[in-house]
Amino acid sequence: MYRVILVFLLLKSTFIIAQQDEDTTATKHKKFHFGLYVGSYFANKNTASLYDGYGVDFDGNKNTFYNSFLYNKIVKEYSGINGQPDLIAQALNVNSGDWYFNESDMPVNMKYTPAFLFGVQGRYSMDDVNAILLNINASQLTIAGNFTITTTPLANSNQYAKNIHTFAIKGVEQRLMLQLGYQHLFGNNEKLKFLAEGGLNVTLAKFDKNEVLINSLLIDLTSYYNSSLYNAYVIKRPIGFGFGAFAGLGVNLNLSDVWQIQLLYNPSYEGVNIISNSSLKMQHAVGLRAYHLL
Repeated sequence: MYRVILVFLLLKSTFIIAQQDEDTTATKHKKFHFGLYVGSYFANKNTASLYDGYGVDFDGNKNTFYNSFLYNKIVKEYSGINGQPDLIAQALNVNSGDWYFNESDMPVNMKYTPAFLFGVQGRYSMDDVNAILLNINASQLTIAGNFTITTTPLANSNQYAKNIHTFAIKGVEQRLMLQLGYQHLFGNNEKLKFLAEGGLNVTLAKFDKNEVLINSLLIDLTSYYNSSLYNAYVIKRPIGFGFGAFAGLGVNLNLSDVWQIQLLYNPSYEGVNIISNSSLKMQHAVGLRAYHLL
């Protein structure tokens, strides 16, 4: 009889130990992970036209050339037509009246330059290979292009050809991306696994700055926003939310029991609703993510 009791006690203790191990494993798997992300962001040029010097009216529609911010600044404010000094001529080192600016001089090649992307990353691990993601990423984008001004030769010079001078126009934009998605790890290696992820992306885009530089003369086009310039109407600084999706491919490396790093390529299909005719476009990012397992 005592043998039966002994076997029963051994089986019961084995079951309890196994149950404790299972609970410990489950606890280990279901953890919140906190992380940081740093990378490069390559924005689609679709919305770069907002910074081409035309600007928008109080309804958010693109201005005509003669109502454009760039024409008003260069011709109406800085050319000296109201008895003020011709600052454009001074910047070009020519006489007043020896330069002109028309619609063919407007920028046509605006594009975003690669930018840094920083983020705070959250992950809830359901098991060793499946997790729910919550990411917040931010970037300050620079938009670059150029425009031209034409000068005519001096009357007493031997030069007959007109000179076309090229100058820089620049924009700055802020973006904040909120991502909610799912991540899965592939492979049997304990240290190194491949990963794929995807989910919903929400983008907040905000116009920040727009300016041109004519040699040493800096002209700020941002002043047209949030000020009463057109019949007491206020032109609001462009800002907008857009919805889309994100994805990710990369590798996951376990450095220790509490640290993981991931090398990622993240394409996203984003709606950047900062201009009236915006649409979903592909954006791209590559970066490094580090998780601390809490």
